[in-house]
Amino acid sequence: MPRRIACVVDCEDHTGQSAPVRPRRRPHPLDLLALGLLAAGLLCWASGALPSHDATAIIDRIAPILAFLFSVVILAELTGKAQTFDVLATRLAITARGNFLGLFLLCVLLAVLVTVGLNLDTTAVLLTPIMLALAARAGIPPLPLAVTTAFLANTASLLLPVGNLTNLLAAGRVALPPAEFAARMAAPQAVSIAATMAVLWVGFWRRGRRGGAARYEPPEPFRPTDPVLCVIAGAACVLFVVAILAGAPLEWASAAAAAVTVLAFLARRRVELRWSLLPWRLIANVTGMFLVVETLSVHGLDTLVGHLIGTSNDFVGQLRAAGTGAGLANVVNNLPAYIAGEAVVPAANHNQLLALLIGTDAGPLITPWASLAMLLWFERCAAAGLVVSKRRIAAAGAVLAVLAVGGATVALAATG
Repeated sequence: MPRRIACVVDCEDHTGQSAPVRPRRRPHPLDLLALGLLAAGLLCWASGALPSHDATAIIDRIAPILAFLFSVVILAELTGKAQTFDVLATRLAITARGNFLGLFLLCVLLAVLVTVGLNLDTTAVLLTPIMLALAARAGIPPLPLAVTTAFLANTASLLLPVGNLTNLLAAGRVALPPAEFAARMAAPQAVSIAATMAVLWVGFWRRGRRGGAARYEPPEPFRPTDPVLCVIAGAACVLFVVAILAGAPLEWASAAAAAVTVLAFLARRRVELRWSLLPWRLIANVTGMFLVVETLSVHGLDTLVGHLIGTSNDFVGQLRAAGTGAGLANVVNNLPAYIAGEAVVPAANHNQLLALLIGTDAGPLITPWASLAMLLWFERCAAAGLVVSKRRIAAAGAVLAVLAVGGATVALAATG
C-alpha cells in the first residue's frame, strides 16, 4: 500500500478490537539534513577532531546570531499567517492596473523589501506561495513571479546585516553598525538588483506573458481573515527594521517584534501558535554547519581556500574573493563558503571580506543547494505543483551570478 495514501487500516489491538493504524509520516529530507549536520558537528567536537577551545569560540560567536534567527523566523511565519504579505502582493497587482511591466517592477520592490527587512529565507518560504497564488488570481503564468522571489532572495540580501546570515558575520568582523554597513553596501546592492531585474525581465517576464499579451486582469482586493492581526504584524516588521537602523541589537529588536506579534496571536488567534513555529531545523543546520566547517578548517581547508582567495585587498584581490565565494557556494553552500573564506582573509582586508560576502550572497544561484533559500524555494514550488526546470534556472542563474557578483564587486571597489 503506498504510504502517501491517507487511508486507515483495521487491525486488532490488545483488547481484541479493531483499531485504526495511521500511516507513518516520513521525515522531511531537510529535517534529516539538519539533524545529520548537527550530529556530525557534535561528533567532531566530542571526538577531538575539533579542539574544545575552537568549538567553544564558535558557539560563543554564533549564540547572538542563533537568538536573532530564532525570533525573526517566528516573526516572519506569524506575519505570513496574519496574511500581511497576501494583502501587499494583491495590492501591488491592483496598483499595476493590468500592466505587466508595472507588475514586474512592483513585485521586484516587494521581494527586495521583504529580503532586506526580514531575510532571504522569508522571501523564499513565505513570499513564493503568495506570488503563485497571486498569479492564479490574476490569470498570469506563475513561473516569472516565482523566479523573482528565488533570485532576489539572494541578490537583494546585501544591504542590511539582517538580510543574510553571512552579513551578520561580516558586519561583526568589519565592526560596522547596521546604518554604516548599509551605506557601504548600497552601491553593490543597487548594481546587484539592477542585474537581477535585467535577467528576470529578459529571461522570464517578457517571454512569460501569456499569449504575448501586454496586460492582465487585476485581481480583486484581498481581505485578510483578521485585519487587526494583519496590521499589527505589519507594524511589528516595520518597527523591527527601524529599530535595527537606529542601532538596537539585532537579537533584541527581533525578539521584541516577535513578542508583539505572538501576544497579538495569543489574544486573537491562539490556535496558530504551534510548536512547529519554532525553527529548530534552521538552528540545528547552522550550528552543525559551523562546527563541521571549523573542523575542516583546522585540518587543511584554510590552505586550499587561501590559495584561491589570496591576501591582496586591491581590486584583483576583491575579484578573487568574490569569485571564490560564489564558486564555493554553488559547490557546497553559501554559509560554509563564507566561513571558509573569512578564515583566510586578513583581518585588515575589509574590502576583500565584503567582496567575499558579495560572492556568497549574490552568487548562489546555479545549484539547488547553493543556499538554504534556493532549497526552500524549490520545495515550495514543488508543494504548489509548479514544475520548475532546474536546467533553465541553472542557466539563468549562472548568467545572473556573473553579472551580479561582478558588477557589485566593481561597485564596491569604486566606492571604497
